[in-house]
Amino acid sequence: MSSVQSLLPEGEMLRKAVLWISEMHTYDLSTIEEASERFNLSPLDEDFLMRHFLHADESNVKGK
Repeated sequence: MSSVQSLLPEGEMLRKAVLWISEMHTYDLSTIEEASERFNLSPLDEDFLMRHFLHADESNVKGK
């Protein structure tokens, strides 16, 4: 298993959503909502994306 695969969450659609958001290079609420609809994610999966991308983005801003 490659290091990238070990970082991806379980669930094929959630993995696809994470990759799609990463390719978009836009880590905001509207992008996460679009990914949730596009990949038919559960509320729990959408919450994972919000915690992962929105909080990671806040950490980057604070570190600057």
